[in-house]
Amino acid sequence: MTKLIPCPLFINGEWTTVSGTATTPVHNPSDGSVIAETPQCGAGVVEEAVAAAAAAFPRWSETPPVERARLLFRLKVLLEDHFEELAQGVTQEHGKTLTEARGDVRRGLENIEYACGIPSLLMGDALENVARGIDCDSIRQPLGVVAGIAPFNFPAMVPLWMWPLAIACGNTFLLKPSEKVPLTTNRIAEFARQAGLPPGVLNVVHGGREVVDALLKHPQIKAISFVGSTKIAQYIQATGIAHGKRVQAAGGAKNSIVVMPDADVGPTATGILEGAFGCAGERCMAGSTAIMVGKAAETVLPHLVAAVTKIRVGPTDRDPAAQMGAVITRQHADRVCQLISQAEGEGAEPLTDGRNVKIGAVPQGFYVGPTILDRVAPGMITMQEEVFGPVLNVARVETLEAAIELANASPYGNGAAIFTRSGQAAREFRHRSSAGMVGINIGVPAPLAFFPFSGRHASFFGDLHLQGRDGVAFFTQQKVTTTRWFGAGEGTIWADK
Repeated sequence: MTKLIPCPLFINGEWTTVSGTATTPVHNPSDGSVIAETPQCGAGVVEEAVAAAAAAFPRWSETPPVERARLLFRLKVLLEDHFEELAQGVTQEHGKTLTEARGDVRRGLENIEYACGIPSLLMGDALENVARGIDCDSIRQPLGVVAGIAPFNFPAMVPLWMWPLAIACGNTFLLKPSEKVPLTTNRIAEFARQAGLPPGVLNVVHGGREVVDALLKHPQIKAISFVGSTKIAQYIQATGIAHGKRVQAAGGAKNSIVVMPDADVGPTATGILEGAFGCAGERCMAGSTAIMVGKAAETVLPHLVAAVTKIRVGPTDRDPAAQMGAVITRQHADRVCQLISQAEGEGAEPLTDGRNVKIGAVPQGFYVGPTILDRVAPGMITMQEEVFGPVLNVARVETLEAAIELANASPYGNGAAIFTRSGQAAREFRHRSSAGMVGINIGVPAPLAFFPFSGRHASFFGDLHLQGRDGVAFFTQQKVTTTRWFGAGEGTIWADK
């Protein structure tokens, strides 16, 4: 039996192994093997971690922002020095290709780089003479103890959306990674310790529903950052707000890619392929529906089908030629295949079919091949639900107007894209799209760290988004001071008698 990778808690700067509790298996999706076990802790570990974070907050919040930035610079250097190790770890516990895992780590590093600018990002505003002899200024101060709950699909990037900016702002942090992918978070927390992060500033707790509820209800936790499914995002927001917390909760999506008849065929096919099948479709910015306008289906679709049939699916941890890996669990692979079958039963036409993909070297891996479903109608199951797998819907309409209406009919609002050579069509789409992130000749319009990840509707619950200045605002509270100084005898109401 392969020796399991340890999965301890990180509380008050110390690693603690939990015994005597239930565990959840951590799989290598490429071959189905169990590589670790995540402890399913209870509310007690949250209480312990909150106590550590609360004790660390007074000193950390008084640490000058430039010193906090220097520590993050040290962390950035450490992560860059161990970049390949981290990427290989992501591939092992998630199943991404090594190229995709490197992107996961790189985008996480970009968030640390942004947080390193915190001395400028925390600057307030000031105005002299708001009234005669009176000045006014505003500053940003940390909230206190805050927390983050991360999903499985980006083990490096999404947690790094949360805690580096939060601690840069002067808060202390509790992080609960997905129980499916805890190892990358633990490794990065160890590098944070090596960089000199004081005990209690960052704490990592493991578990499921009980830990989540403890975070949402603990009176000392001031804010919750969450990324996951829409159903859980709604629960996080409602429960967090009911317990007096500030909440940002990013949910699921159903993103559309509109293809105009004048689109450049090669780049468009590549953009759709990357949008739909990158990371095996397990991302909330996946371009899961291609809306072909007019004759676009006749020109683009054959190229897309030809390219998809050549995608090499395989074990990403041992096959450097693999272009797409497994999905996260056997249960999820079965769900994706069931949704494909249901859509076919509703009238969708599979142009490529990934339900029966077999990888001889790793028969126990969790594989679904890239699937294209043509002539998908609005009411079909794969148009309604977030599949979160390598499945592309193809819908056909005759006009840009109809394409915009179909894209906007989704209850979600993360991303939408258009491929066209027409500036007028691109502007019309950008202006009228109801999504919060729009791509023009870009299939995955995910913004970099200095812009907000600005989902809308059922894709986001809250007011201030992750990343960018929204993130700074979320993790701080403003204080406005109005000042007046009196000269000798000035401002006296009662004269001396």
